[in-house]
Amino acid sequence: MHINSTILSGQGVLNDLHWLFKAHHHVIFITDKNVINLPQVSSLLATIKTIVPVVTCIDDIPPEPSQHDVANVLAKLSLPVADFVIGVGGGSVLDVAKLVSVLTVANNNLTLKQLLDGVQPLRRCASLLIPTTAGTGSEATPNAILAIPEKATKQGIISSVMLPDYVCLAPELTSSMPKMVAASTGVDALCHLIECLTSNLSNAVSDNYAVLGLSKLFAAIEKSVVDKDNFGARLNMLWASYYGGAAIAHAGTHLVHAMSYPLGGKYHIAHGVANAILLVPCMAFVRDAVVDKFALAYDLLPDAQLALTTEEKSYALVDYFSQLIVRLGLPTKLQQLNISSHDLPYLVDNALNVKRLMNNVPKPITEQDVLAIYQSLL
Repeated sequence: MHINSTILSGQGVLNDLHWLFKAHHHVIFITDKNVINLPQVSSLLATIKTIVPVVTCIDDIPPEPSQHDVANVLAKLSLPVADFVIGVGGGSVLDVAKLVSVLTVANNNLTLKQLLDGVQPLRRCASLLIPTTAGTGSEATPNAILAIPEKATKQGIISSVMLPDYVCLAPELTSSMPKMVAASTGVDALCHLIECLTSNLSNAVSDNYAVLGLSKLFAAIEKSVVDKDNFGARLNMLWASYYGGAAIAHAGTHLVHAMSYPLGGKYHIAHGVANAILLVPCMAFVRDAVVDKFALAYDLLPDAQLALTTEEKSYALVDYFSQLIVRLGLPTKLQQLNISSHDLPYLVDNALNVKRLMNNVPKPITEQDVLAIYQSLL
């Protein structure tokens, strides 16, 4: 899969985007109620309005959007169709922006239902994605994830056509994240990187992205959570998140994400929080199948003990994950999310049905294995 996006990054980069807007007639600006009130975002939108003749602002994208939320967005858009879509926000906003870019482009004749049914888009209008969290990597993935309330789960729409023309990594935008959001989205990026590194579909390209991302993430994740004004650490987290998305585009996640989908789909648990709870038991389960890859990742830790054997490093990496989740103050048990043993049959069945990801697990896994992982979190 080719990623042809132009990356613009660094503190203050939002002030240098004027040239992007001059060639366009109708911009759709997509964000949410929290992000639209950030001074930098308000200023960016005001600048766009002075340059572009028609600007449509959609600022009410909810967390974990469903196909109905996207349909509501499309219903608000009037003709003529747009020639530039800008998404500013977390993964939910960016996923919706990607979908809008293919559903509003001229002469596409494509519906959201067709996308959900697997029909591939052939084109999109120009697009710019600006993440305000450092975790989802949506700006670098061909995926758009929607909740499907009728099935109490999530579904991914996947097409390389949705990859944007431009990505803007502005660390000052992520400083508005509360600590828990910074922590959980950071762990989401960590899951992307380590799962792609160990996926059945991993390859030289995805491994390269994963190693680059893990190196930046290990050095920056705790600093970025503790100090919201450490823009160097926050920019490193944005790059780690981007590399995680790029790794997904070339490989794919596996067990953590498959098992977190039903937690978000039915119980509306934030994606990063669900991943944080599952990270340690899932990585402990796959460890013996990916010892060399875990040792490679362990060597990237700032305080790695390089004299350890490869096997010892693989165990030490899982220990690091366990300690990191505690240090970040993230939940470690399902009861903290009001989930009990009564919910386990549903969770197991729905996790196993995420076959796109379960097929990437680097060792055979059974229904009993999945049940045991969930049980270990009670």
